[in-house]
Amino acid sequence: MAHYMLQFRYSQTAVKAMVDKPQDRAAAAKAAMEGFGGELLQFYFTFGEFDGVVICDLPDNTSAAAVVMAIAATGGFAHAQTTVLLTAKEAEAAMHKAHDTKTAYKPPHG
Repeated sequence: MAHYMLQFRYSQTAVKAMVDKPQDRAAAAKAAMEGFGGELLQFYFTFGEFDGVVICDLPDNTSAAAVVMAIAATGGFAHAQTTVLLTAKEAEAAMHKAHDTKTAYKPPHG
C-alpha cells in the first residue's frame, strides 16, 4: 500500500453542522478509507491553513484520487490537498536510483 497525507479545509456548511451537532469525524474518515481498500492511520484537526490532516494507506494513486473525489463531491470540503508520502527506505531507494541512472538531461541555460 502507498502512504498519503490528505490536508483539508471544511466548507462553511460543514463547520456549522459540526458546531450544531458535534460528531466523530475520524470515524467518517476511517469508513471512507476502508471503502476504497485503505486504512486510516491518523486523523488530526489542525490550526492554520487547513482544518485537518489524515495520514492513511491506500492501494494506489487512483484510489487516493477517488477517495478525495468522493468526499469532495459531498460538498464537505472547501479545499483538499493530497501528498504522496515516501518511507525513509523508499526515499533511499530513489536516491540510489538517481545515483545509478545516467540521463541526458541538461538544465536550461541562456
